[in-house]
Amino acid sequence: MKRITIVCSFLTLYGSLAWSQDYQQRFEQLGTMLPTPNTYRTASGSPGHEYWQQRADYQIKVTLDDAKQVISGSETITYTNNAPDVLGYLWVQLDQNMRDEDSDTYKARTTRIRDGLSAKSLQTISGDYKYDGGYKIDQVTDLDGNDLAYTINKTMMRVELPKTLGTGDKFSFKIAWSYNINDRMLVGGRSGYEFFPEDGNYVYTIAQWFPRMAVYDDVNGWQNKQFLGQGEFALPFGDYQVEITVPADHVVAATGTLNNPKEVLSKDTYQKFLDAKNASEPVIVVSEREAISKEINPVISSTSTWKFSAKNVRDFAFASSRKFIWDAQGVQIGDHRPLAMSFYPKEGNPLWEKHSTEAVVKTLQTYSKYTIDYPYPVAISVHAASIGMEYPMICFNFGRPEPDGTYTDQVKYNMISVIIHEVGHNFFPMIINSDERQWTWMDEGLNTFVQYRTQVEQYENFPSRRGPATSIVPYMKGDKSFIRPIMTNSEQILQFGNNAYGKPAAALSILRETVMGPELFDYAFKEYARRWAFKHPTPADFFRTMEDASAVDLDWFWRGWFYSTDHVDMGIDQVKWYRVKQSEETVEGQLTNEKKKAAGGGGNEGSTEPTDFEEVYSEFVVVPTDSQLYGEFLNRVDDNGIVEDHMDKNFYEITFSNDGGLVSPIIVEFTYKDGTTEVQKIPAEIWRLNEEKATKVFVTSKEVVNINLDPNKETADTEDENNVFPKRDVKSKFEKFKEREE
Repeated sequence: MKRITIVCSFLTLYGSLAWSQDYQQRFEQLGTMLPTPNTYRTASGSPGHEYWQQRADYQIKVTLDDAKQVISGSETITYTNNAPDVLGYLWVQLDQNMRDEDSDTYKARTTRIRDGLSAKSLQTISGDYKYDGGYKIDQVTDLDGNDLAYTINKTMMRVELPKTLGTGDKFSFKIAWSYNINDRMLVGGRSGYEFFPEDGNYVYTIAQWFPRMAVYDDVNGWQNKQFLGQGEFALPFGDYQVEITVPADHVVAATGTLNNPKEVLSKDTYQKFLDAKNASEPVIVVSEREAISKEINPVISSTSTWKFSAKNVRDFAFASSRKFIWDAQGVQIGDHRPLAMSFYPKEGNPLWEKHSTEAVVKTLQTYSKYTIDYPYPVAISVHAASIGMEYPMICFNFGRPEPDGTYTDQVKYNMISVIIHEVGHNFFPMIINSDERQWTWMDEGLNTFVQYRTQVEQYENFPSRRGPATSIVPYMKGDKSFIRPIMTNSEQILQFGNNAYGKPAAALSILRETVMGPELFDYAFKEYARRWAFKHPTPADFFRTMEDASAVDLDWFWRGWFYSTDHVDMGIDQVKWYRVKQSEETVEGQLTNEKKKAAGGGGNEGSTEPTDFEEVYSEFVVVPTDSQLYGEFLNRVDDNGIVEDHMDKNFYEITFSNDGGLVSPIIVEFTYKDGTTEVQKIPAEIWRLNEEKATKVFVTSKEVVNINLDPNKETADTEDENNVFPKRDVKSKFEKFKEREE
């Protein structure tokens, strides 16, 4: 008998080894899938003792031409090389060139003809916007005005250095440029202008507006991957001094601190601006009445220059319009009080006046709880049609009521949702500065997760679209040929919203609520934010930190959720109900006479079908413990005592199946004959020896009438028909028992 067991075990092992040559087991460590730790990025997921990053400081002067819709500017960039490498050239991003007539964005876009096309769709296909897009680079010089050699390759510009730049060296150079601002309604884009035909005015939301330094780091060297429009931006930190010249009646919202408020604001407006800093609710700084007055009587001939400064930011954006209403409120975060502000035209009211700044406040509070205290002086929400886009301290958000001011709950919740999301981007990736061009999920997914936490904690019954486990089920059960792993480069993602936003957010919710528990998860997540604030983390840094700070092995989780397209589909295949029979007999599964009679003389010996355990149970015999099982131990267990302790217990042997491939904790809810329930959680490691089947015995004091997997839908299980045993509802079983008792 032992010999047979050994042979069978050997064959099983051999088959397993041969099989694993072609298949990476789901509980195998990520190992070489992650980059090798070094002195820059450690195995713990923290920055190493030799971690470094580059720096780019900017002095910019820009003019917005409201008559021609043109941006023109000049900048001085001071680049600091902190790398242990010598640099012979610098790479500068020219993101506006994605709108150049020769743009690869247009060339690489797939299009098709349908039986009926709107005129706007036809224009998108032809690309005939009658719009001259892209940068006009006037000059690139050193500080003395000497021309620097440069090469423009689509959305990237290589600037040749007069001499190599060693570790610790700085180099300053100047760029002068201009471009035609895009009509967002016509051309689209993350920034641009919206024209309001009714009053003939514009709202400008300006971003990717100046040539910006690319990132040079220890992971990729120069991050000079072309901008095609989907993958976003990788940017170094620095300080900004920015002067923005606009029509004199415009209100400007921008990244950073307004340095000359007395010069650009009236005395009354300036006082309201000061009052807002200590207010506990939004203060109207510029009213709707004032904005409408400026719409009717615009200032055409004179300008004003708004001066802003921002420290340790990775980008700079601004918005400008004479149509802006402006409200503001201070919010206490840790030991300082940033200003939460909103800028919106009358077309946004009354929705924006009521909800925008309130949403900014709640976002700063919740995100600071889960990451680090918000460090910047302002957080701004700007109303812009049909867009949600983020920049340091400022974001552009949709949500517009009907012309008569009415709006549905859906419009309201969508607006609040996008404001939370875009303001939340201040943390991911503006502070915790991941590479958006490579890994969209690191900012969008993490941000969507904390957005969901904000909705849950700050609003009652908020209709969250992304975040909970159930929200990702339709995507996870979809056609795998249209699904790619989360760990896919931004430009190759299919189903962008589900892949980069929804799935990572749901995965993190499951990780927090079901796998790790809130206490361990929150500590590790906050530790990741603390470690990588104002630095450049990679996916490996996140994965490693979450494990390092929690002592939870999560390689199986990252492998399944982030590196595969598997889904969760667990089921109950079989349930067997046993009780102990105190007897010398050694035949397992022998039925008592009473139960045999109740079952019509039947039993379940040799049966492969699930047992209807309300009708019959099997008995098993407990025999004295063989002395060989004790090994060298001299003491013995109390066999009779153990039997006595278990005589009245019910033993339910449940066989679970994993049909979706994605291993997951098993959450089992038992409903007892007396109507009470109990939930037991089994860690995902139960699948580590067999990823398709797992059998476990559960011991209960009460008789079970119903078993349900994942009763609260915590695991994103895509099929729930196989989650219940027996295959009938609990109510009918209660009724049946009640009838018997009566």
